[in-house]
Amino acid sequence: MRRTITRLGPWQPHAEGLNQIILLLLLDNLPFSTVIRTQIRMQLLHFSLFGDFNNYLAFILSRAKDVPVEIRKVAGLLLKNGLMAVYNLIEPEHQQYIKLQLLYGLGEANQHIRSTCGTTISNVIQQGGILGWPELFHTLLHFLNSGDPNRNGGAMDALSKISENTPELLDSDDAWSGQRPINIFLLELFEFFHSPHANLRKLSLRFVNKYIISMPSGLYTSKNKYLDGLFLLANEPDAAVRKLVCTALLQLVEFHPSVLEPRLKDVIECMLQLNKDNNDVVALEACGFWSKYWDAQIPSENLREYLPRLTLILLSNMAYPNDDDLLADAEVIDAKEDESIPDRYQDLKPQLPCSDEDDDTCTICNLRKCSASALDVLSNVFGAKILLTFMPIIEANLSATGDEAWRDKEAAVLALGVIARGCNNGLYPRLSEIVASLIPLLDHKFTLIRSTSCWTLSQFSKYIVQDSGNKKGYEQFDIVLTALLQRISDTNKLVQGAACSALAILEEEAAEKLAPRLKEILQHLMHPLGEYQKRNLRIICDAIGTLVDAVGEELDQPVYVEILIPPLLQKWQNFSIFDKDLLTLLECFTSIVQALGSIEFSEFTEHLFSRCITIIEAQQRLAKAHPFSDKDFITCSLDFLSGLTGCFDSGIESLVLQSNLRDMLLKCCRDGAPDVRQSAFGLLGDLARVCPIYLHPRVPEFLYLAVKQLKIPKLEKTISVANNACWAIGELAVQVPQEISPFVTTVISCLIPILHQSEGVEKSMVENSAITLGRLAFVCPELVSPHMEKCMQPWCISLSTTRDGIEKEDAFKGLCAMVKANPSVAQSSLVYVCKAIASWKKIWSTELNTEVCKVMHDYQQMLTNEAWDKFMSDLDPLVKANIAKYLV
Repeated sequence: MRRTITRLGPWQPHAEGLNQIILLLLLDNLPFSTVIRTQIRMQLLHFSLFGDFNNYLAFILSRAKDVPVEIRKVAGLLLKNGLMAVYNLIEPEHQQYIKLQLLYGLGEANQHIRSTCGTTISNVIQQGGILGWPELFHTLLHFLNSGDPNRNGGAMDALSKISENTPELLDSDDAWSGQRPINIFLLELFEFFHSPHANLRKLSLRFVNKYIISMPSGLYTSKNKYLDGLFLLANEPDAAVRKLVCTALLQLVEFHPSVLEPRLKDVIECMLQLNKDNNDVVALEACGFWSKYWDAQIPSENLREYLPRLTLILLSNMAYPNDDDLLADAEVIDAKEDESIPDRYQDLKPQLPCSDEDDDTCTICNLRKCSASALDVLSNVFGAKILLTFMPIIEANLSATGDEAWRDKEAAVLALGVIARGCNNGLYPRLSEIVASLIPLLDHKFTLIRSTSCWTLSQFSKYIVQDSGNKKGYEQFDIVLTALLQRISDTNKLVQGAACSALAILEEEAAEKLAPRLKEILQHLMHPLGEYQKRNLRIICDAIGTLVDAVGEELDQPVYVEILIPPLLQKWQNFSIFDKDLLTLLECFTSIVQALGSIEFSEFTEHLFSRCITIIEAQQRLAKAHPFSDKDFITCSLDFLSGLTGCFDSGIESLVLQSNLRDMLLKCCRDGAPDVRQSAFGLLGDLARVCPIYLHPRVPEFLYLAVKQLKIPKLEKTISVANNACWAIGELAVQVPQEISPFVTTVISCLIPILHQSEGVEKSMVENSAITLGRLAFVCPELVSPHMEKCMQPWCISLSTTRDGIEKEDAFKGLCAMVKANPSVAQSSLVYVCKAIASWKKIWSTELNTEVCKVMHDYQQMLTNEAWDKFMSDLDPLVKANIAKYLV
């Protein structure tokens, strides 16, 4: 039962009650058993029923100086939580007492007590509003002017907490007698930038920075005073304050660049100074300024005079620091080979881009990478203009000798790769010279120089390939290719990975130019396959897949298949069906089967097919026990089977007929994971095309599930699933038309909105919708015809942008059928039909060409000669020219 003792005069704590509560708080802080702690909590709960319990807590927090700080903080925590629950139920005189104690506590010598009081004050404002505590802001202003560092810090802490919990309060006209509190407090806080106390300088700057984005009038009108303060604090001994200066200038250039423009020279000088700060955390924060500078679209000319200094600072910061984790590893690695050492977990983690969540010790997102990013931006903005002062430094560092200079040499190599694209006009004439300087570095004794040289060479791949049309250029291309192939067999894992990645980029650029050396490239890629650890296995498989995509049909020769497939198959057989590395090989095999003809690959097919079936079965069993298990094994297996089906066409039928793929595929089409359904409907469409008889017993179930994907309310979230399902419906319509009839009306009701909203839907989805509609119209014209009035025009618009091919032919067969079945609708859409027909470069099917000619002839018959001539004269000249051949 809640009660208080009636008192004459101001409330004062009873010594007995005070001591009891302090004792309970002390006991609660000791490591007793759960039972005893529960008893203590029950006693505290009993005391909380008294109306003045929170008064006691406020007294202990602010006044009980002989009580340990930890216990006072616990009292403060209980007070804060209690007030959040019952503040508005507390008697006014008790509320007033608590407020007085909290204000008193803001002047406490202990920073933790001040902070707890500040947090509780903020919560009181949340509960009772500022109108219920009108003297608060006057008191905080008085504290700021008191000259007492404790009160100064306490007031700033309270203001900071208020700005976090109720940010609108300090910038409101109603909060303080018609004045905006923030404008008054900002003027006071600027003065603390000059305080002799480092903590007050930091607190004041941190608070002011919170209002940069909203830019209240008090900050805007005092912007020069603020900037002067920032320039002063840029020399602050405390690195945390210097970082806050960087943060302030980054936010200003991002959100209010006009504030900086009149003082831009001072700002740039300040950021140059901070960008070369001895503290990496400060330098890293400052480095982010340059990219935001470009984003703010401040004229680049303002920075031109600073380019020599800025590029030098960035280059210096790109050198590995002595304490970098990667550097420490590399120094150990340089002393021995590491290719046989298994990868650690951190070796397998993807490298993430810089983000605000990274802590100060993060070596992935470090000053080196941010400096490289800033240099990349500079090179793209200024191009070859940065080379005049930059290249002499690069050349000097590249030519430096001695082990002590290797960090600067490596940074110079990295910088060359960073500026390769942005400064291509200035570097291209020096290409042979650059390549000649990088090739020897691939054999350098230091691991990081070898790996970075691989990456930098890859950044020049486009220009190396571009130059290979002449004899000298081809020799250079040949030298680079040979050097990278040799590095693939490096004894160091870091270099192996870098060489494979660089080779993949070169392959992409070179494409068919690799054909003369295809055998040698394959031999180099296959040789280390058995030795590579997990991370590099993924990278080399990517290089193999890229090579396959690049050379295409050139690979379709027995001699190449014999080099390529057996080592991959051997690696494949070594992994269990639950090993993640199996996915890497599956993706690689998927690329290979799409490039190879069925004859060359046939001897390996049965094993790969049956193992994929085994993987899907095992994963589906696992999913029953663990519904949230990883579905990557299933999606990769389905994608491989799709590739295999595409490669073998009807030749896959013998394998399919002996398997239970049909039932497994049906389960996949029902799977809760969109990625699995996407791959499943892709395979369904492939199987419908090459062996529809196998699917026949369960076609209605497949169709039901496919149609279901088109009826999802938020289609954009699973657009890839809907796309493949739509395509599969079209393939089934062509192959098993007798099964499609019950679903036609539902499918059309889903396709029409997609065609009408084509601008907001992926192009491939619109294309597939138009093709599937055409296929349905061809096989079930009597069911589709009644809907033509709603969709003829958007359907024709979509077909006019669809690429030529068999699928477009199918769609046009349906269009011709609809023109015959519904001539009145066709006539009102004549312009759109003509544009669709005009989109053909050439109709290869004689049958379809005849049908299109007949459609155009029928249109001519529908109209009078005068009406037809008028229509043709109004038609776009290009469309008129393209349909002329169908008017014969």
